[in-house]
Amino acid sequence: MGTDETPGGENRGNRGKELPAEVHGAAPAEPVRGPVPEPDEQQDKQQDEQQDEQAPLSGRQRLAEGLWPPRVTRPQLIVALLLFVLGLGLAIQVRSNNDSSALRGARQEDLVRILDELDDRTQRLESEKQRLEDQRTGLENSSDQAEEARKQTVEKERQLGILAGTVAAQGPGITLTIDDKKGSVEADMLLDAIQELRAAGAEAIQINDVRVVANTYLSDTDSGGVRVDGRKVGKPYRFKVIGKPQDLEPALNIPGGVVQTLEKEQATVTVTRAEKIVVDALRAAKRPDYARSSSQ
Repeated sequence: MGTDETPGGENRGNRGKELPAEVHGAAPAEPVRGPVPEPDEQQDKQQDEQQDEQAPLSGRQRLAEGLWPPRVTRPQLIVALLLFVLGLGLAIQVRSNNDSSALRGARQEDLVRILDELDDRTQRLESEKQRLEDQRTGLENSSDQAEEARKQTVEKERQLGILAGTVAAQGPGITLTIDDKKGSVEADMLLDAIQELRAAGAEAIQINDVRVVANTYLSDTDSGGVRVDGRKVGKPYRFKVIGKPQDLEPALNIPGGVVQTLEKEQATVTVTRAEKIVVDALRAAKRPDYARSSSQ
């Protein structure tokens, strides 16, 4: 009697007291951890975070963000590599020019002497030009051109004989003595001396008992000496040079020149002027096998 039943046979009282264990489609509630912020405090916190995000960056911060991490493209890398190579080449060239400058740090009197030597060389070339022009004029104006041509031919033969070393020569000049006690003087140093003397106007050169001509060559020996045209010359090396002493001596003593180079090798160098130098070492005259004068 105390229960109410529905037509379906269900107990209304029991149905109202029982709750389903799980509702389909609903997520289980998570436990609340920590104090829940009040609505006003949560809103203020969100506003502060937005203001921090919208605050402008300082110049240093923008520069740091622009430089790191680096963003390098391929064209930029190629340009940087080319600039590096160009800078390296310029640095090497500047250093090479500074190291190879023989006049760097030279005294004023040395520079003046070098300029005087250049002026003397220019004057010698002008004199040679004038002499050749006078010979041409003499041939053109001479009444006996055959005789004038013969005289000039004889004079030219004498000059060529001196240059070829087939005849002896004498005249003003210098003697250059190189005492190489350490054995450090090499063939290329003596060759530099010969070239410097020729550039200064030397007309005849003799090293010890060997005549120096146009095809002279120098080489080092196994024992530390020097050979001139295949003949070994002993120490000290004595150069007998015919030419203008006022031009020959300064050419050897220029800063960074022959004398300074030999003295760096601990060799003793002596240059002496003389009014008469005799160059009497001769070379055998050889008849060419194939070459003939074009006038024949």
